[in-house]
Amino acid sequence: MTALLTLPIMVPLLGAGLSILFGGSRRAQRAVGLTSLTAVAGLAVALLVAVDRDGPVATQGGGWPAPLGVTLVADRLSAIMLVVAAAMLLAVLVYAIGQPGAERNHVGFQSVYLVMAAGVAAAFLVGDLFSLFVAIEMMLTASYVLITLGGRLDQVRAGMTYVVVSLLASMLFVTLIAVTYAATGTVNLADLAGRIADLPDGLRSALAVLMLVVFGIKAAIVPFFFWLPDSYPTAPSPVTAIFAGLLTKVGVYAMIRTQTLLFPQGTRPGTLLLVVAGLTMVVGVLGAIAQGDVKRILSFQIVSHIGYMVMGLGLFTLAGLAAAVLYTVHHIVAKTALFLAGGLIEHHGGSSRLARLGGMARTAPVVAVLFLVPALSLIGVPPLSGFVAKFALVDAAVARSAWGVTAAALVVSLLTTYSLMKIWIAVFWSPAAEPRSDVAAAAARVEPLGGPALMVAPTAVLAAATLAIGLASGPLYDLSSRAAADLLDPRAYLAAVGP
Repeated sequence: MTALLTLPIMVPLLGAGLSILFGGSRRAQRAVGLTSLTAVAGLAVALLVAVDRDGPVATQGGGWPAPLGVTLVADRLSAIMLVVAAAMLLAVLVYAIGQPGAERNHVGFQSVYLVMAAGVAAAFLVGDLFSLFVAIEMMLTASYVLITLGGRLDQVRAGMTYVVVSLLASMLFVTLIAVTYAATGTVNLADLAGRIADLPDGLRSALAVLMLVVFGIKAAIVPFFFWLPDSYPTAPSPVTAIFAGLLTKVGVYAMIRTQTLLFPQGTRPGTLLLVVAGLTMVVGVLGAIAQGDVKRILSFQIVSHIGYMVMGLGLFTLAGLAAAVLYTVHHIVAKTALFLAGGLIEHHGGSSRLARLGGMARTAPVVAVLFLVPALSLIGVPPLSGFVAKFALVDAAVARSAWGVTAAALVVSLLTTYSLMKIWIAVFWSPAAEPRSDVAAAAARVEPLGGPALMVAPTAVLAAATLAIGLASGPLYDLSSRAAADLLDPRAYLAAVGP
């Protein structure tokens, strides 16, 4: 069992080292990357099966007992997130290999990508605040390189914003660790679960809000979202896709983990979270409506749909948390698929600006379908994954009489439809409003699938996955409910970590 906890972190790091050694052979690098991430995906599935059957599992680094050593721990939530993350990392790597761009032009892409994968896996598995900080910094350090691949002026400018905001969040995270340790004498999450309850109300509330700020910046909730829409669209399409699908969800995961595990019932900032959720939904979707670029519209929608996940957390009920887990899984898959489809649009049309695109339903019908399926899922059209996830959230909110955030969720769904149909009409139905430049016209490919097969295939798999999630919503919701029950009653988690 120890191997299932350590190998998802160690395998990508070993792969990153081998990728550096094989820098002279792009084929060897690709083999290492694909093998490493396939192994992580298999390990993640095995871990999920184990914790769903037997309950949370933990191991202590170096044999030091908790809370002295580094704890790795997995319950249903962390295992679910690890499975979905591994699948997305593998799919996007295949896409990147097929795309003429970042992976082909930069010998360090594979190694940096694997370091980021290790950081993501570690973030879901570590059991103390300091190790979580290290995991997130590993992930972010790799992302600093990936977001500026190509070195264009707009990339560097946007990358600077991303780096500065991330460093600010990291500084606040270190402050959080220091304050938490000074107040409790520990940073181990299982140990903190008992000690924070004994703190004075004011200090406990301050810690809860500080954690929301730290992880809220990384999750891009209102008012800390401003860095995301400027940073993500300038990166290469595969990088944008994995950032959109995964990196903000690490922040969401950390919010869910800390708010449910560390703060007793009755002391959690539920009302604040519901207000933040509603504002995040509305501000994000209004920003999306105002954009005229495919990537920027999709980037603002990331912000909007983070609000749905925070909504489920803010309810602090079994149904609300189960819906939040299911919605997170749905959104990772659907949003990654949409950004990969956006990359195909840019590849085929030579631009991501709506004014320079048009008529692609005729010239690239496969791309049209691959965009439409995850778009309808994000809107919430049955039987796709978004319908089940949104219905579960709204049902949980109505059960709590949270009418304000329920109304916001429904209105934002309609506005999401408008913003996505804006892309559909401009890109696929209408003729180009502006003539394309000679360079853009030359970049357009005459390909049967609308792009290279290795770009189309993973996009098609993820689009199909949104349908599969919707059709398998019963068992998946049951699994999410068991994960939510673990969060609300963490005794098994605490017992697995031990004293």
